[in-house]
Amino acid sequence: MGGAPHCALEQRQPLAYRPIEFFAVSRDTSIAGVTASALVLGLSTQTFTIIHVIISLLAIASGILVLVGMLRSNQMPGWTAFFLLTTILTSVTGFLFPIRGFTPAIGTGTVSLVLLGLALYGLYGKHLAGAWRWIYVATAVASLYLNVLVLIVQSFQKVPALKPLAPTQSEPPFLIAQVIALFAFVVLGTIAALRFRPPAVSTL
Repeated sequence: MGGAPHCALEQRQPLAYRPIEFFAVSRDTSIAGVTASALVLGLSTQTFTIIHVIISLLAIASGILVLVGMLRSNQMPGWTAFFLLTTILTSVTGFLFPIRGFTPAIGTGTVSLVLLGLALYGLYGKHLAGAWRWIYVATAVASLYLNVLVLIVQSFQKVPALKPLAPTQSEPPFLIAQVIALFAFVVLGTIAALRFRPPAVSTL
């Protein structure tokens, strides 16, 4: 007779830890037949991804300028409007990727839009009156933090120099980067909430 059949348990492969992926356009992200090669707003997925990344980087850069302005009690209306607009576009364009099911990207984008809604209402609806001053600061800074968080995740996924340092995104370099970002934004956001008192607010 032939050799004994292998046990089914012996043929099983160990479960692999899958890192967080905010965008997975390089894989099959099919939704009822829609794959990564599908068009998004008439653009290829690769082109749309580039546009999305550029918008998100502009949102982060302008957000940092706005945060610096808050620390100096400078409202910077032009840069603030640009930051809020690009951050909204970052979340909205993120929803347009052909991603199946609920993902960290969808969760982050949803939370970001809620925060941005409060920031817009506090700034343009309530004109930073009363408690809306610190609510605006808190929500705007939190929205910027979420963008930076996604940037950290994407950097460890895509940048060749960083990817080997945290292949499963559970290694110390990745966790340290997250902790530093969170700590920095909590501290800076708290200071901004205390210092941000533009002239228009003091007269109300």
